[in-house]
Amino acid sequence: MQDFNEPTQDPSNYKYGVIYFNRNDRRAIVPKMNQGMGLTLNFARIESYLLIALLIAVSAWAFKN
Repeated sequence: MQDFNEPTQDPSNYKYGVIYFNRNDRRAIVPKMNQGMGLTLNFARIESYLLIALLIAVSAWAFKN
């Protein structure tokens, strides 16, 4: 097994190869596996779901007006 310095680089921390899920990583927003491609959410953290809910609520409010 490889030694990964960055948990986001370890393929075993991904569900279905695309959803980052790592209970040991305290960050809610993490860099993507491919460096330089942006950020992704750590779906093991409740903050990720709260952020998604906030984005949906703001979008719904914006389109309502």
